[in-house]
Amino acid sequence: MFSVGDLVVHPMHGAGVIDDIVRERVAGSTQEYYVFKMPVGGLLLKIPIAKSQLIGLRAIIGPAEAERLISSIPGIAVDQDNNWNKRYRENLERLKSGDLYQVARVIKGLMHRDRRRGLSTGERKMLHAARQILLSELVLSEHEAYDVIETRVDRAMMQSPVQ
Repeated sequence: MFSVGDLVVHPMHGAGVIDDIVRERVAGSTQEYYVFKMPVGGLLLKIPIAKSQLIGLRAIIGPAEAERLISSIPGIAVDQDNNWNKRYRENLERLKSGDLYQVARVIKGLMHRDRRRGLSTGERKMLHAARQILLSELVLSEHEAYDVIETRVDRAMMQSPVQ
């Protein structure tokens, strides 16, 4: 169970803080909810505490793990699948996993594809969402400004893996 002030990650929205814990009556039953607030963008969600583990709510990574992640980005292999539908489904599953290394893989693959051929509207939205998920967690973990983390990640993303 998380407490007010804890830094947590929602797998499909990114990192934020538990701003409050409230008890509300919905459809005849009373439940407790985490009030999840994202510092970047100001998104506010109410997440049922009873379902938070099922949803994949977790604590943010520490600064050492954040550094390992950023330094591993150049070595991430980029998918070359030309089947848009298959690629989109696989990338969506990676995002839903909540694993930042998989999120980084989605971003790197889409960024490289965008440079070579461009992206569809759906993939462009996915790239934006994946970047938000990754950057929001790294910003909170590293206690660094958004633009500083964004520059570091973008630089790492554009490096090709060593063959």
